[in-house]
Amino acid sequence: MYHHKNIRLPHTDYLGRQIYFVTICCHRRHPIFTDHSHSSKLVEILRSESATRTFAIHAYCVMPDHFHFLAEGLGPTSDLLNLVLTIKMKSSRFFHQTTSQPLWQKKFFDHILRPADSPEQVAWYIWLNPVRKGLCTQPNNYPLAGALTNAILRLTSSPVAWSPPWKRNTRTSKPL
Repeated sequence: MYHHKNIRLPHTDYLGRQIYFVTICCHRRHPIFTDHSHSSKLVEILRSESATRTFAIHAYCVMPDHFHFLAEGLGPTSDLLNLVLTIKMKSSRFFHQTTSQPLWQKKFFDHILRPADSPEQVAWYIWLNPVRKGLCTQPNNYPLAGALTNAILRLTSSPVAWSPPWKRNTRTSKPL
């Protein structure tokens, strides 16, 4: 019997007033979100569930085959795992009703921002994703990216470099 390795930290690490960078990939990386009805429904679910579960969404981007967002827990009981589970469940239910296909991969990627991590840099990383993939030339031209709050980001006029820890070259990266 095949056993999946648990990639999650203890549940308590996902509770409270922290900032998280999350990436959820579509099942088999199919470009599901090229369909506007699916992508707009996902943003609607993100908006309602983040408000219900006391999270601010400082940046998001729906790509054809995956989804990024930067979330900040606003209270001591803010639960990122519960937020992601609910988003995946509700969007999967909608998608399955229209296609009878799975929507998401089983797991997702997360990074809990450390004090040295800049939320602004992470937000720019998210917003520049469609530019890096050649879907647009300017991040403000991409209709499936934005923010659901103004609460945190002191956006600089020019984007700065940042990459998720799992994409960093460990030989040249500084320890976090």
